[in-house]
Amino acid sequence: MWSRLLSRHRGRALGLLPAAGSRVATRGSRVTAMKFESPDFQSLFTPGLRSVAELFEKEKYELRIAGGAVRDLLNGVKPEDVDFATTATPAEMKKIFQSAGMRMINNKGEKHGTITARVHEQNFEITTLRIDVVTDGRHAEVEFTTDWEKDAERRDLTINSMFLGLDGTLYDYFSGYKDLKNRKIRFVGDANQRIQEDYLRILRYFRFYGKIAEKPGEHETNTLEAIKTNAKGLARISGERIWVELKKLLTGNHVNHLVRLMYELDIAPYIGFPVNGSLEEFDKVSKNVQNLFPKPMTILTSLFKVQDDVMKLDLRLKISKEEKNLGLFIVKHRKDLIKEVDSLEPLKPYQSFIIDSRQPDTNSKICELLKYQGEEHLLKEMQQWSVPSFPVSGHDLMKIGISGKEVGIILQQLRDQWKKSGYQMDKEELLSCIKKE
Repeated sequence: MWSRLLSRHRGRALGLLPAAGSRVATRGSRVTAMKFESPDFQSLFTPGLRSVAELFEKEKYELRIAGGAVRDLLNGVKPEDVDFATTATPAEMKKIFQSAGMRMINNKGEKHGTITARVHEQNFEITTLRIDVVTDGRHAEVEFTTDWEKDAERRDLTINSMFLGLDGTLYDYFSGYKDLKNRKIRFVGDANQRIQEDYLRILRYFRFYGKIAEKPGEHETNTLEAIKTNAKGLARISGERIWVELKKLLTGNHVNHLVRLMYELDIAPYIGFPVNGSLEEFDKVSKNVQNLFPKPMTILTSLFKVQDDVMKLDLRLKISKEEKNLGLFIVKHRKDLIKEVDSLEPLKPYQSFIIDSRQPDTNSKICELLKYQGEEHLLKEMQQWSVPSFPVSGHDLMKIGISGKEVGIILQQLRDQWKKSGYQMDKEELLSCIKKE
Protein backbone atom coordinates (compact mmCIF):
# COMPACT_ATOMS: atom_id res chain seq x y z
CA MET A 1 0.00 0.00 0.00
CA TRP A 2 2.71 2.45 1.01
CA SER A 3 4.71 1.91 -2.16
CA ARG A 4 1.50 2.66 -4.08
CA LEU A 5 1.09 6.01 -2.26
CA LEU A 6 4.67 6.97 -2.98
CA SER A 7 4.90 5.63 -6.50
CA ARG A 8 4.15 9.02 -8.01
CA HIS A 9 6.75 10.81 -5.84
CA ARG A 10 9.83 9.07 -7.14
CA GLY A 11 12.34 10.86 -9.33
CA ARG A 12 13.67 14.40 -9.17
CA ALA A 13 10.68 16.35 -10.45
CA LEU A 14 9.65 19.35 -8.36
CA GLY A 15 6.40 21.27 -8.15
CA LEU A 16 3.11 20.50 -9.84
CA LEU A 17 2.66 18.11 -12.70
CA PRO A 18 -0.55 17.30 -14.61
CA ALA A 19 -2.17 14.19 -13.18
CA ALA A 20 -3.41 11.36 -15.32
CA GLY A 21 -7.01 12.28 -16.02
CA SER A 22 -6.31 15.68 -14.56
CA ARG A 23 -9.89 16.75 -13.94
CA VAL A 24 -11.89 15.28 -11.07
CA ALA A 25 -15.68 15.65 -10.79
CA THR A 26 -17.01 17.02 -7.47
CA ARG A 27 -20.61 17.83 -6.56
CA GLY A 28 -21.57 18.68 -10.12
CA SER A 29 -18.62 21.07 -10.51
CA ARG A 30 -15.11 20.43 -11.80
CA VAL A 31 -11.84 20.68 -9.93
CA THR A 32 -8.37 20.50 -11.44
CA ALA A 33 -6.27 17.78 -9.83
CA MET A 34 -2.50 18.10 -10.15
CA LYS A 35 0.36 15.93 -8.92
CA PHE A 36 2.75 17.55 -6.49
CA GLU A 37 6.32 16.46 -5.88
CA SER A 38 9.00 18.13 -3.80
CA PRO A 39 11.66 17.15 -1.24
CA ASP A 40 9.75 19.09 1.44
CA PHE A 41 6.63 17.06 0.70
CA GLN A 42 8.50 13.77 0.78
CA SER A 43 10.15 14.72 4.07
CA LEU A 44 6.71 14.69 5.74
CA PHE A 45 6.49 10.93 5.36
CA THR A 46 7.89 9.98 8.74
CA PRO A 47 7.34 6.55 10.33
CA GLY A 48 4.48 8.14 12.27
CA LEU A 49 2.67 9.41 9.18
CA ARG A 50 3.20 6.11 7.41
CA SER A 51 1.59 4.27 10.32
CA VAL A 52 -1.39 6.67 10.42
CA ALA A 53 -1.84 6.58 6.64
CA GLU A 54 -1.86 2.78 6.57
CA LEU A 55 -4.54 2.66 9.29
CA PHE A 56 -6.85 5.04 7.41
CA GLU A 57 -6.22 3.24 4.10
CA LYS A 58 -7.04 -0.10 5.71
CA GLU A 59 -10.37 1.23 7.06
CA LYS A 60 -11.23 2.93 3.74
CA TYR A 61 -11.18 6.50 5.10
CA GLU A 62 -9.55 9.20 3.04
CA LEU A 63 -6.80 11.29 4.64
CA ARG A 64 -5.39 14.51 3.13
CA ILE A 65 -3.07 17.31 4.21
CA ALA A 66 -5.14 20.47 4.70
CA GLY A 67 -4.99 24.26 4.76
CA GLY A 68 -1.85 26.20 5.54
CA ALA A 69 0.55 23.27 5.14
CA VAL A 70 -0.61 22.84 1.53
CA ARG A 71 -0.13 26.56 0.89
CA ASP A 72 3.38 26.48 2.33
CA LEU A 73 4.42 23.41 0.35
CA LEU A 74 3.19 24.96 -2.89
CA ASN A 75 5.14 28.10 -1.99
CA GLY A 76 8.35 26.12 -1.58
CA VAL A 77 8.32 26.36 2.22
CA LYS A 78 8.48 23.38 4.56
CA PRO A 79 5.47 23.78 6.89
CA GLU A 80 6.08 24.05 10.62
CA ASP A 81 2.72 22.46 11.42
CA VAL A 82 0.82 19.97 9.32
CA ASP A 83 -2.92 19.52 9.79
CA PHE A 84 -4.89 16.69 8.26
CA ALA A 85 -8.50 16.30 7.18
CA THR A 86 -10.44 13.07 6.84
CA THR A 87 -13.78 11.56 5.94
CA ALA A 88 -13.75 9.61 9.23
CA THR A 89 -15.82 10.97 12.11
CA PRO A 90 -14.21 11.60 15.52
CA ALA A 91 -15.83 8.41 16.87
CA GLU A 92 -14.49 6.41 13.92
CA MET A 93 -11.00 7.89 14.38
CA LYS A 94 -11.02 7.03 18.09
CA LYS A 95 -11.99 3.47 17.26
CA ILE A 96 -9.15 3.23 14.70
CA PHE A 97 -6.50 4.52 17.10
CA GLN A 98 -7.75 2.51 20.08
CA SER A 99 -7.74 -0.70 18.05
CA ALA A 100 -4.15 0.01 16.99
CA GLY A 101 -3.10 0.81 20.56
CA MET A 102 -2.19 4.40 19.65
CA ARG A 103 -2.42 7.12 22.29
CA MET A 104 -4.76 10.10 21.84
CA ILE A 105 -4.13 13.43 23.54
CA ASN A 106 -5.86 16.79 24.04
CA ASN A 107 -9.54 15.92 23.60
CA LYS A 108 -10.63 19.59 23.69
CA GLY A 109 -11.04 19.71 19.92
CA GLU A 110 -13.23 16.64 19.65
CA LYS A 111 -16.56 18.52 19.60
CA HIS A 112 -15.28 20.43 16.55
CA GLY A 113 -14.17 17.18 14.92
CA THR A 114 -10.46 17.15 15.79
CA ILE A 115 -8.62 14.13 17.19
CA THR A 116 -4.92 14.34 18.04
CA ALA A 117 -2.99 11.08 18.00
CA ARG A 118 0.53 10.55 19.36
CA VAL A 119 2.39 8.17 17.04
CA HIS A 120 6.15 7.51 17.02
CA GLU A 121 6.75 10.55 19.27
CA GLN A 122 4.88 12.79 16.80
CA ASN A 123 1.47 14.46 17.14
CA PHE A 124 -1.05 14.15 14.32
CA GLU A 125 -4.00 16.57 14.44
CA ILE A 126 -6.74 15.19 12.22
CA THR A 127 -10.11 16.88 11.68
CA THR A 128 -13.29 15.46 10.22
CA LEU A 129 -14.63 17.26 7.18
CA ARG A 130 -17.32 19.67 8.34
CA ILE A 131 -19.70 22.45 7.43
CA ASP A 132 -20.74 25.38 9.61
CA VAL A 133 -24.41 25.06 10.52
CA VAL A 134 -24.68 28.15 12.76
CA THR A 135 -22.15 30.97 13.14
CA ASP A 136 -22.22 34.10 15.29
CA GLY A 137 -19.10 35.87 14.05
CA ARG A 138 -16.92 34.24 16.70
CA HIS A 139 -17.83 30.56 17.00
CA ALA A 140 -19.49 27.98 14.82
CA GLU A 141 -21.69 24.94 15.37
CA VAL A 142 -20.47 22.30 12.94
CA GLU A 143 -21.92 19.30 11.18
CA PHE A 144 -19.70 16.52 9.85
CA THR A 145 -19.64 15.67 6.15
CA THR A 146 -17.75 13.50 3.68
CA ASP A 147 -17.81 16.18 0.97
CA TRP A 148 -14.36 17.73 0.51
CA GLU A 149 -15.65 20.69 -1.50
CA LYS A 150 -18.15 21.64 1.22
CA ASP A 151 -15.33 21.67 3.77
CA ALA A 152 -13.17 23.79 1.46
CA GLU A 153 -16.07 26.19 0.96
CA ARG A 154 -16.23 27.06 4.69
CA ARG A 155 -12.54 28.07 4.87
CA ASP A 156 -11.45 31.70 4.87
CA LEU A 157 -9.14 32.34 1.89
CA THR A 158 -8.72 30.50 -1.39
CA ILE A 159 -5.02 29.90 -0.69
CA ASN A 160 -6.00 28.13 2.56
CA SER A 161 -8.77 26.00 1.05
CA MET A 162 -6.70 23.39 -0.79
CA PHE A 163 -6.02 19.75 0.13
CA LEU A 164 -3.07 17.56 -0.76
CA GLY A 165 -3.55 13.82 -1.02
CA LEU A 166 -0.81 11.57 0.33
CA ASP A 167 -0.21 10.37 -3.23
CA GLY A 168 0.64 13.96 -4.21
CA THR A 169 -2.69 14.91 -5.76
CA LEU A 170 -3.64 18.55 -5.21
CA TYR A 171 -7.37 19.18 -4.75
CA ASP A 172 -8.14 22.81 -5.48
CA TYR A 173 -11.83 23.74 -5.51
CA PHE A 174 -11.62 27.55 -5.53
CA SER A 175 -8.56 28.40 -7.68
CA GLY A 176 -6.29 28.70 -4.64
CA TYR A 177 -3.21 27.55 -6.54
CA LYS A 178 -3.81 30.13 -9.26
CA ASP A 179 -4.21 32.85 -6.63
CA LEU A 180 -1.04 31.69 -4.89
CA LYS A 181 0.94 31.81 -8.16
CA ASN A 182 -0.44 35.30 -8.85
CA ARG A 183 0.14 36.35 -5.21
CA LYS A 184 -3.51 37.24 -4.89
CA ILE A 185 -5.51 37.13 -1.65
CA ARG A 186 -9.21 36.41 -2.02
CA PHE A 187 -11.94 35.13 0.27
CA VAL A 188 -13.59 31.85 -0.64
CA GLY A 189 -16.88 32.71 -2.30
CA ASP A 190 -18.69 35.77 -0.94
CA ALA A 191 -16.41 38.00 1.18
CA ASN A 192 -19.31 39.34 3.30
CA GLN A 193 -20.44 35.84 4.21
CA ARG A 194 -16.95 34.59 5.03
CA ILE A 195 -16.25 37.59 7.26
CA GLN A 196 -19.58 37.37 9.08
CA GLU A 197 -18.84 33.74 9.93
CA ASP A 198 -15.78 34.92 11.89
CA TYR A 199 -14.85 38.61 11.99
CA LEU A 200 -11.23 37.73 12.79
CA ARG A 201 -10.95 36.86 9.10
CA ILE A 202 -10.59 40.58 8.42
CA LEU A 203 -7.21 40.54 10.14
CA ARG A 204 -6.30 37.21 8.59
CA TYR A 205 -6.89 38.80 5.19
CA PHE A 206 -4.43 41.58 6.01
CA ARG A 207 -1.93 39.20 7.56
CA PHE A 208 -1.86 36.92 4.53
CA TYR A 209 -1.74 39.90 2.19
CA GLY A 210 1.50 40.89 3.92
CA LYS A 211 2.77 37.31 3.68
CA ILE A 212 1.87 36.57 0.06
CA ALA A 213 1.17 39.70 -2.02
CA GLU A 214 4.02 41.11 -4.07
CA LYS A 215 2.92 44.76 -4.03
CA PRO A 216 0.85 46.97 -1.73
CA GLY A 217 -2.53 48.24 -2.86
CA GLU A 218 -3.63 45.38 -5.14
CA HIS A 219 -6.91 44.64 -3.38
CA GLU A 220 -10.25 43.85 -4.97
CA THR A 221 -12.73 46.69 -4.43
CA ASN A 222 -15.52 44.39 -3.27
CA THR A 223 -13.20 42.84 -0.67
CA LEU A 224 -12.36 46.23 0.85
CA GLU A 225 -16.03 47.20 0.84
CA ALA A 226 -16.93 43.99 2.68
CA ILE A 227 -14.19 44.63 5.24
CA LYS A 228 -15.33 48.20 5.88
CA THR A 229 -18.97 47.14 6.19
CA ASN A 230 -18.10 44.50 8.77
CA ALA A 231 -15.25 46.25 10.63
CA LYS A 232 -17.27 46.83 13.81
CA GLY A 233 -17.71 43.07 14.13
CA LEU A 234 -14.12 42.95 15.38
CA ALA A 235 -15.37 44.49 18.63
CA ARG A 236 -16.89 41.07 19.39
CA ILE A 237 -13.59 39.22 18.97
CA SER A 238 -11.40 38.57 22.01
CA GLY A 239 -8.27 40.66 22.38
CA GLU A 240 -6.10 37.57 22.63
CA ARG A 241 -7.20 36.31 19.19
CA ILE A 242 -6.73 39.75 17.65
CA TRP A 243 -3.23 40.11 19.10
CA VAL A 244 -2.14 36.74 17.67
CA GLU A 245 -3.00 37.97 14.16
CA LEU A 246 -1.64 41.49 14.66
CA LYS A 247 1.76 40.24 15.80
CA LYS A 248 2.18 38.28 12.59
CA LEU A 249 0.87 41.17 10.48
CA LEU A 250 3.26 43.69 12.09
CA THR A 251 6.33 41.64 11.21
CA GLY A 252 5.22 40.89 7.64
CA ASN A 253 5.57 42.83 4.40
CA HIS A 254 3.68 46.00 3.38
CA VAL A 255 3.01 46.77 7.04
CA ASN A 256 2.84 50.57 6.63
CA HIS A 257 0.37 50.20 3.74
CA LEU A 258 -1.76 47.70 5.66
CA VAL A 259 -1.93 49.74 8.87
CA ARG A 260 -2.91 52.88 6.94
CA LEU A 261 -5.59 50.84 5.18
CA MET A 262 -6.89 49.60 8.52
CA TYR A 263 -7.39 53.21 9.56
CA GLU A 264 -9.07 54.07 6.26
CA LEU A 265 -11.49 51.15 6.64
CA ASP A 266 -12.38 52.14 10.25
CA ILE A 267 -10.87 48.99 11.76
CA ALA A 268 -8.44 50.73 14.16
CA PRO A 269 -10.92 51.69 16.95
CA TYR A 270 -12.09 48.08 17.35
CA ILE A 271 -8.63 46.55 17.83
CA GLY A 272 -7.13 48.91 20.40
CA PHE A 273 -5.28 51.28 18.09
CA PRO A 274 -5.36 54.99 19.03
CA VAL A 275 -8.03 56.86 17.08
CA ASN A 276 -5.51 59.42 15.84
CA GLY A 277 -2.46 57.22 15.51
CA SER A 278 0.86 58.74 14.44
CA LEU A 279 0.88 57.32 10.92
CA GLU A 280 3.86 59.40 9.77
CA GLU A 281 5.94 58.08 12.67
CA PHE A 282 4.70 54.57 11.86
CA ASP A 283 5.86 54.94 8.25
CA LYS A 284 9.29 56.12 9.39
CA VAL A 285 9.75 53.38 11.96
CA SER A 286 8.51 50.61 9.66
CA LYS A 287 11.33 51.62 7.29
CA ASN A 288 13.85 51.90 10.15
CA VAL A 289 13.27 48.35 11.32
CA GLN A 290 13.51 46.61 7.95
CA ASN A 291 15.82 43.56 8.22
CA LEU A 292 16.34 44.20 11.98
CA PHE A 293 13.79 41.60 13.18
CA PRO A 294 11.94 43.88 15.62
CA LYS A 295 9.39 42.67 18.13
CA PRO A 296 5.80 43.45 17.04
CA MET A 297 5.39 45.89 19.93
CA THR A 298 8.45 47.86 18.78
CA ILE A 299 6.74 48.69 15.48
CA LEU A 300 3.26 49.18 16.92
CA THR A 301 4.51 51.65 19.54
CA SER A 302 5.23 54.17 16.79
CA LEU A 303 1.47 54.73 16.49
CA PHE A 304 1.30 55.87 20.12
CA LYS A 305 1.72 59.48 21.19
CA VAL A 306 1.55 59.00 24.97
CA GLN A 307 1.97 56.14 27.44
CA ASP A 308 -1.77 56.04 28.02
CA ASP A 309 -2.14 54.72 24.46
CA VAL A 310 -0.16 51.65 25.53
CA MET A 311 -2.41 51.15 28.54
CA LYS A 312 -5.56 51.35 26.37
CA LEU A 313 -4.09 48.80 23.96
CA ASP A 314 -3.42 46.48 26.90
CA LEU A 315 -7.02 46.81 28.09
CA ARG A 316 -8.30 45.76 24.66
CA LEU A 317 -5.79 43.09 23.65
CA LYS A 318 -4.48 41.72 26.98
CA ILE A 319 -0.87 41.92 25.82
CA SER A 320 1.84 40.40 28.00
CA LYS A 321 3.51 42.32 30.81
CA GLU A 322 6.77 42.25 28.87
CA GLU A 323 5.08 43.70 25.77
CA LYS A 324 3.34 46.42 27.76
CA ASN A 325 6.58 47.43 29.53
CA LEU A 326 8.44 47.56 26.20
CA GLY A 327 5.79 49.87 24.75
CA LEU A 328 5.89 52.15 27.80
CA PHE A 329 9.69 52.20 27.68
CA ILE A 330 9.91 53.19 24.01
CA VAL A 331 7.25 55.90 24.28
CA LYS A 332 9.07 57.37 27.28
CA HIS A 333 12.64 57.26 25.93
CA ARG A 334 12.47 57.37 22.12
CA LYS A 335 13.19 61.13 21.96
CA ASP A 336 15.59 61.72 24.88
CA LEU A 337 17.66 58.51 24.87
CA ILE A 338 19.59 58.95 21.63
CA LYS A 339 23.13 58.44 20.40
CA GLU A 340 25.89 60.89 21.33
CA VAL A 341 26.48 62.86 18.12
CA ASP A 342 30.05 63.79 17.07
CA SER A 343 31.47 61.51 19.72
CA LEU A 344 33.89 58.61 19.65
CA GLU A 345 31.41 56.80 21.91
CA PRO A 346 27.95 57.25 20.31
CA LEU A 347 26.68 54.23 22.24
CA LYS A 348 27.62 55.63 25.65
CA PRO A 349 24.18 57.09 26.59
CA TYR A 350 22.59 53.68 26.05
CA GLN A 351 25.33 51.86 27.95
CA SER A 352 25.11 54.25 30.88
CA PHE A 353 21.33 53.82 30.97
CA ILE A 354 21.67 50.02 31.15
CA ILE A 355 24.20 50.14 33.96
CA ASP A 356 22.23 52.71 35.96
CA SER A 357 18.93 50.85 35.60
CA ARG A 358 20.26 47.58 37.04
CA GLN A 359 17.24 45.76 35.55
CA PRO A 360 17.93 42.41 33.81
CA ASP A 361 15.77 43.15 30.75
CA THR A 362 16.99 46.70 30.06
CA ASN A 363 19.55 45.49 27.51
CA SER A 364 16.85 43.91 25.34
CA LYS A 365 14.66 47.03 25.62
CA ILE A 366 17.57 49.20 24.50
CA CYS A 367 18.14 46.91 21.50
CA GLU A 368 14.48 47.33 20.50
CA LEU A 369 14.80 51.10 20.95
CA LEU A 370 17.83 51.11 18.63
CA LYS A 371 15.80 49.21 16.04
CA TYR A 372 12.97 51.73 16.43
CA GLN A 373 15.47 54.57 15.84
CA GLY A 374 17.01 52.79 12.82
CA GLU A 375 20.48 52.64 14.43
CA GLU A 376 21.61 49.43 12.74
CA HIS A 377 25.35 49.85 13.39
CA LEU A 378 24.86 50.79 17.03
CA LEU A 379 22.53 47.82 17.42
CA LYS A 380 25.29 45.45 16.26
CA GLU A 381 27.70 47.04 18.74
CA MET A 382 25.17 46.78 21.54
CA GLN A 383 24.50 43.11 20.79
CA GLN A 384 28.24 42.40 21.10
CA TRP A 385 28.71 44.47 24.26
CA SER A 386 28.91 42.66 27.58
CA VAL A 387 27.45 44.64 30.46
CA PRO A 388 30.30 45.24 32.95
CA SER A 389 29.69 44.56 36.62
CA PHE A 390 30.34 47.33 39.12
CA PRO A 391 33.19 45.89 41.23
CA VAL A 392 32.43 47.58 44.59
CA SER A 393 29.65 46.60 47.02
CA GLY A 394 28.30 48.09 50.22
CA HIS A 395 29.97 45.24 52.07
CA ASP A 396 33.35 46.37 50.70
CA LEU A 397 32.78 49.85 52.15
CA MET A 398 31.65 48.55 55.53
CA LYS A 399 34.82 46.47 55.73
CA ILE A 400 36.88 49.68 55.64
CA GLY A 401 34.79 51.38 58.29
CA ILE A 402 32.11 53.23 56.30
CA SER A 403 28.55 52.86 57.59
CA GLY A 404 25.05 54.31 57.58
CA LYS A 405 23.92 56.77 54.88
CA GLU A 406 27.54 57.26 53.85
CA VAL A 407 27.56 53.84 52.20
CA GLY A 408 24.95 54.81 49.56
CA ILE A 409 26.48 58.24 48.94
CA ILE A 410 30.01 56.91 48.44
CA LEU A 411 28.83 54.00 46.30
CA GLN A 412 27.19 56.47 43.90
CA GLN A 413 30.35 58.62 43.82
CA LEU A 414 32.45 55.55 43.01
CA ARG A 415 29.93 54.46 40.35
CA ASP A 416 30.26 57.90 38.67
CA GLN A 417 34.04 57.58 38.78
CA TRP A 418 33.84 54.10 37.30
CA LYS A 419 31.62 55.35 34.44
CA LYS A 420 34.08 58.16 33.66
CA SER A 421 36.85 55.56 33.35
CA GLY A 422 34.85 53.75 30.70
CA TYR A 423 34.05 51.03 33.26
CA GLN A 424 37.76 50.12 33.42
CA MET A 425 38.66 50.85 37.07
CA ASP A 426 38.84 47.80 39.32
CA LYS A 427 37.89 47.47 43.00
CA GLU A 428 41.29 48.48 44.39
CA GLU A 429 41.52 51.57 42.17
CA LEU A 430 38.03 52.68 43.14
CA LEU A 431 38.52 52.13 46.87
CA SER A 432 41.74 54.13 46.70
CA CYS A 433 39.66 57.11 45.51
CA ILE A 434 37.80 57.34 48.82
CA LYS A 435 38.97 60.41 50.71
CA LYS A 436 40.02 59.73 54.25
CA GLU A 437 38.99 62.39 56.72
